[in-house]
Amino acid sequence: QVQLVESGGGLVQAGGSLRLSCAASGSTFSRFAMGWFRQAPGKERAFVAAISGSAGRTFYADSVQGRYTVSRDNAKNTVYLQMGSLKPDDTAVYYCAAGFRVVLGIRRNDYDYWGQGTQVTVSS
Repeated sequence: QVQLVESGGGLVQAGGSLRLSCAASGSTFSRFAMGWFRQAPGKERAFVAAISGSAGRTFYADSVQGRYTVSRDNAKNTVYLQMGSLKPDDTAVYYCAAGFRVVLGIRRNDYDYWGQGTQVTVSS
């Protein structure tokens, strides 16, 4: 069992930056692919970014490519999402997820464990 706890959300003005963190329990963190998803009100949960267990591979949704950076520190059992040039459309609850069946996943079904989410609100 893996427990994930996100932090770092908040209110930020358009154009600003935030860094989200996701701390994972357990000793096998480096074996998990990690992903970030977001869910805006009235919309389905959507893929944002993913990183492989070794951090050698990353992948981003088109909507955040060039503005967001996903990284991980396996020694700290933590994955990060650095968000920049934020827009009001980035407003959502952001979730991290862990998956042991894939190297790099972009679908919700690729992931086995989910955090509780952290709210990000971007004001115009």
